[in-house]
Amino acid sequence: MPSLSVVIPVYNEEKTIGSVVDKLLRQLDSNTEIIIVDDASTDDTPRQIELLRRSYSNIRCVRHPHNQGKTAALKTGFAETTGDMVIVQDADLEYDPSEIPAVIEPIVEGKAAVVYGSRFLVRRAARVVYFYHYIANKMLTLLSNCFTNLNMTDVETGYKAFRGEIIRNMVISSTGFGFEIEVTAKVAKLKCPVYEVPISYYGRTYEEGKKITAWDGLAALWYIFKYNVLCSRARSFHHFERIEPEVAAALAASRH
Repeated sequence: MPSLSVVIPVYNEEKTIGSVVDKLLRQLDSNTEIIIVDDASTDDTPRQIELLRRSYSNIRCVRHPHNQGKTAALKTGFAETTGDMVIVQDADLEYDPSEIPAVIEPIVEGKAAVVYGSRFLVRRAARVVYFYHYIANKMLTLLSNCFTNLNMTDVETGYKAFRGEIIRNMVISSTGFGFEIEVTAKVAKLKCPVYEVPISYYGRTYEEGKKITAWDGLAALWYIFKYNVLCSRARSFHHFERIEPEVAAALAASRH
């Protein structure tokens, strides 16, 4: 079984961070590496993270001195990972940790280099929330697909899993919530096997703490153009020689 690292970006999630980690610990192997990145939370989140760190030896924590956004938190977390596989887990319980084994399965089986958990591929349990978020996601996914030539159904999903060397060597330069678009564009440049797996989605309202805004959607339009057209593969990754074996292995397995 390849080793797994879970990266959790956190900002003011005092009500849910403990539950998320508890679900992870009950679902995954005790050797699973959990990296929590606190993006300068101002509530009780830092104290709760410290309690978790003291209680479990497989949890490591990093805290940003000031708020930098989700993408910056992920970038920090990826640099700390050591696992053969890396997956993102949001701290707000919109995504259920019990579905991680299904998301990483194509990588475990050697078929995929990258896997997205899709909220739309096959409709599973999904809270009914904002229609305009659904429309915006569909439009961004369609536009992204036009540039990447990937037939994705959900580029904005929070569940993304990677072979470790791919994400650790990716040059990440976007801000805010730009990671979802940037990573999709750069993965497409690898021509590697990408899979989607159906997942559930337990969305939150803004009153419950949802943070993404309309400005993030507008920024995504620029990022689609920037990272697909203006950014070459050479500028998208460090140490490409470390990635080639990962891609080659997945390509070989996908042909069988």
